[in-house]
Amino acid sequence: MGALRLLWLLALLGATAQAQTPPAVAAARQWRQANERAILVEFLDLLRIPNVASDHANIGRNAALIRTMLEKRGVSTRLLEAPGAPPVVYGEIRVPGAARTVLIYAHYDGQPVDARDWTGSGPFEPVLRNAPLERDGAIIPLPPPGAPIDPEWRLYGRSTSDDKAPIVAVTAALDALRARGLRPASNIKFFFEGEEEAGSRHVERILRDNAALVASDVWLICDGPVHQTRRQQVYFGARGVTGLGLTVYGPRRELHSGHYGNWAPNPAMMLARLLASMKDDGGRVLVEGFYDNVEPLGEIERRALAEAPHNDADLRRELWMGASEGGGRNLAELITVPALNVRGLASVHTGNQSRNVVPASATASIDIRLVKGQDHRAEVERLINHIRRQGFHVVEAEPDAATRLRYPKIARVNSEGGYNAFRTPMDLPVSRQVIRAVESARGPVVALPTLGGSVPLVIFHDVLRVPMIGVPIANHDNSQHSANENIRLQNLWDGIETMAALLTMP
Repeated sequence: MGALRLLWLLALLGATAQAQTPPAVAAARQWRQANERAILVEFLDLLRIPNVASDHANIGRNAALIRTMLEKRGVSTRLLEAPGAPPVVYGEIRVPGAARTVLIYAHYDGQPVDARDWTGSGPFEPVLRNAPLERDGAIIPLPPPGAPIDPEWRLYGRSTSDDKAPIVAVTAALDALRARGLRPASNIKFFFEGEEEAGSRHVERILRDNAALVASDVWLICDGPVHQTRRQQVYFGARGVTGLGLTVYGPRRELHSGHYGNWAPNPAMMLARLLASMKDDGGRVLVEGFYDNVEPLGEIERRALAEAPHNDADLRRELWMGASEGGGRNLAELITVPALNVRGLASVHTGNQSRNVVPASATASIDIRLVKGQDHRAEVERLINHIRRQGFHVVEAEPDAATRLRYPKIARVNSEGGYNAFRTPMDLPVSRQVIRAVESARGPVVALPTLGGSVPLVIFHDVLRVPMIGVPIANHDNSQHSANENIRLQNLWDGIETMAALLTMP
């Protein structure tokens, strides 16, 4: 690397925040401090609407409310639709003389829920707590107008962090700019999707049908958490994802474990051995060829990982983990390599519902996180071939009697589809501009080549061919995708300032 390039990289990854707070950031802070309760009231209204993508009626209610929220701020809106798809809420602000168009992306759908898993409130009954649940946070009422609101309080409910918080942060930032007489520096477009948690299956068609409408110079992706150190994170890529369901079979029906144990094959044990064959004790995936197509990181990306804060020991203490996988590599490095995860197991019952039986079947749900260079279809096929090498006959449908009598070991595999990973180069001029804008609000950022989670950046890029840069706002301990999801209020307040800085990015 030449000296000039090295200096440029250091400026990109280690720039300090401006000594003087920019007017837009100051305006956002002052307006937020005077309107915290009103912001939360509007947020609560949005959170109360169920938002699982398959619930078309309530997804429509979400879209209608978000459209109203944008129009209230003077944003021109429309719904972008495709048959069978949740609508995309599209909005735009045209700025006379602007030479650039920035599109801000978030999604308003959330992960499926089981209300029985939530503590003290339902997933769509958002509540305020005076501390995290793990620290015995109690439910408290929303303070009356004028009363102080502690920034360490948590708001609990589905999609408080993933991903309705950025939508509220954007609308609050627009309010703040308008109150101070400021305006965005670029043309601004909004693309709020309602199917991200269900795989964004229709988004490519919506983009292609509206390519001219959504044309822009950069997409800012407001999904994911900030760094575990609570420092603002900017990411330049995201892992791809695919998944599958896996079922293995024993006897036709459950059998008494005393009368038939040691004779009837136990599918729970069979599945446990099969899953154990997929990874070693250090977490390395043992599926043949799993790492073959991984595209190596470049020099800039490797330096970004080296300069990122490493707080693995703190995280292990926070999560009560005596060890972590990866053979000594840190978390920032490990999220740049592919991963195989067992996200659920089921076979009959446990606890006080357990019975002395040999199960009839056992099921696992698996997800694979992909990195650049891998294809989601090829990796599923590798896994299926691995299952075959363990002696299983693989089927796609429920096996009939003839099939079950013919083969001693049967595995039904149902692929869920998916999408590949994507990375934007970290040395683009717009990459540096985004970092500078975010640092003007939040101070030095953690710049990483990829987010650990998956966002369909590759779908957006394949259609639009523009840079994709992530600027998340949620706290890292938000219980994303799980019961008791939450947002730390200070993260929401910080997010409003971050959005104001991005809206006015010079």
